[in-house]
Amino acid sequence: MEKRYSEYTVGELREEVAALKEKAQKAEQLGNVSEFAIHERKIQMALAYMMNPEDYAAGETYELQQDPGHTFKISYINGRFAWGNRINLLGEMVEKQEAIPISMLGKKLD
Repeated sequence: MEKRYSEYTVGELREEVAALKEKAQKAEQLGNVSEFAIHERKIQMALAYMMNPEDYAAGETYELQQDPGHTFKISYINGRFAWGNRINLLGEMVEKQEAIPISMLGKKLD
């Protein structure tokens, strides 16, 4: 049975991220889009476990690292996930609330 990322040490998480980046690169070179996306998502999850959820706060808005067209307003934090809504360039909030790994959040906006 595999360990959960919550059970990894920081060193093990770094090794996991490096291995996943290598797998993602190979998948991309082979044109396997779905496999690439899976590895990218796993990378974000592993990175989230190297971050402190207390650095993020409900009611705050952050850049989205892989989606320059949107920002993300946090409703609440649950574990390593930020729950909230995307906001587009026109300032319109997407109705559907979603959870994203905190590793996908960029710099806090004022």
